[in-house]
Amino acid sequence: MSSPREIKLWSALPTPLHADLSVDDAAVARTITASIAGGMTGVFLAGTCGEGPWLPEREKERLIRTAKATAGDRLKLAAQVSDNSVPRVLDNISRVAAAGADIAVMASPATFMNATPDRVVALFTDVVNASALPMSIYDLGAHRPVMIPVERLRDVYGLPNVVMVKDSSGDPARRAEAMAVRDTHPGLQLFNGDEFRCVEYLEAGYDGCMFGGAVAMMPQLRQIVDLVAKGDGAAARLADAEMRRVLFGIYGGKSIACWLTGLKHCLVQQGLFESSASFFEYPLTAECREFIETYAAESAA
Repeated sequence: MSSPREIKLWSALPTPLHADLSVDDAAVARTITASIAGGMTGVFLAGTCGEGPWLPEREKERLIRTAKATAGDRLKLAAQVSDNSVPRVLDNISRVAAAGADIAVMASPATFMNATPDRVVALFTDVVNASALPMSIYDLGAHRPVMIPVERLRDVYGLPNVVMVKDSSGDPARRAEAMAVRDTHPGLQLFNGDEFRCVEYLEAGYDGCMFGGAVAMMPQLRQIVDLVAKGDGAAARLADAEMRRVLFGIYGGKSIACWLTGLKHCLVQQGLFESSASFFEYPLTAECREFIETYAAESAA
């Protein structure tokens, strides 16, 4: 009898903040401890959900140092280093490495002049080849104005120092190319970054999941991946549908009206965060608040 398939879970953590938008060290420690207890392989710090591009550098480094002090060797730490030039990204890598990160995560820059395919690919390859840390590529596909063309993904994903891909593109062509690269690069691990397409990507053969809502949904997510690992796709899809229902309630419906504020308010109800403060200032609608607080009370019962 073959062993159940191993599926790994990462959480792209939101960053707990005080009202003055400084990092809440105690809440970071609680959330890291909960992630370990929840069976996470690692956490992705200072991504979009983690508000990394908005945090002052001193706060981002403090976030990583606090996470490392709590996790030790029990949890892998990945940190975002994305920027719009090779020297800036390499400087970011040096900073997060010194703070305790194990893996550097690079997405396409939001702003990049003369973004020809060759220049975009060169940005990634030059960083990857010079990085002091193993690299993860965060692929947002067409959700970003700058992206690695699908026919050039192999040039980046196939580099020896690329160990992970977080794929939030939702693009079957990009998924197929990522899996083709993994066939010739066995050390590469592929993670789905879209919480609303979890089972789809796992059944396609991805190695795991890595998304922001994971921290609030750890038991449900563990149930889903265990069912997929056992080959019970029907039950996994039912559990996935229930997880999506809850996530839409937390995020404020299919319009995602409350998004990060709703997610942080959920973590307040779970006793991990002290506040829902964020740089983004999404509203917390009455409907969203009621759903989250009702869900938290039912879950605790």
